[in-house]
Amino acid sequence: MPLLEASILWPKRLAGHFEWAGPLVARIVVGYPFMLTGWTKLQNLERITQAFVDWGIPFPHVMTPFVSAVECFGGLFLMLGLLTRISAGALAVVMIVAIAAAKWSDVDSLETLLGFEEAIYFAVFTWLAICGAGKASIDHLLERRGSST
Repeated sequence: MPLLEASILWPKRLAGHFEWAGPLVARIVVGYPFMLTGWTKLQNLERITQAFVDWGIPFPHVMTPFVSAVECFGGLFLMLGLLTRISAGALAVVMIVAIAAAKWSDVDSLETLLGFEEAIYFAVFTWLAICGAGKASIDHLLERRGSST
């Protein structure tokens, strides 16, 4: 039992004091670059629309501002921990489309697919969409406020 205590139970108890930090760090690390790239795309819609056309994305004149706004505001909302499950779910879908539209021709193995940064973002967005923002978030404050009324 000492091995179990030292290798599993003690680290679990210690980590329990910092459960708020994992989702916060994940939200900031993935939210910030998406907020910035989304903002940049919103400032360059004509160029980004042409890229969407080249990738064969349907309705590029509609999808470009939509996806750019999802990235910009979804990233901002993730950093704040506001509407986290919705924002992360939308961004996970954006990553699926990005891989399918812009990267799929480069896929020659599972290793290649999982090596794309879009796949890593997809994994983090999926985790946030399922598990939520954590305690260091506006979502948590709103949930607590809603449950007390």
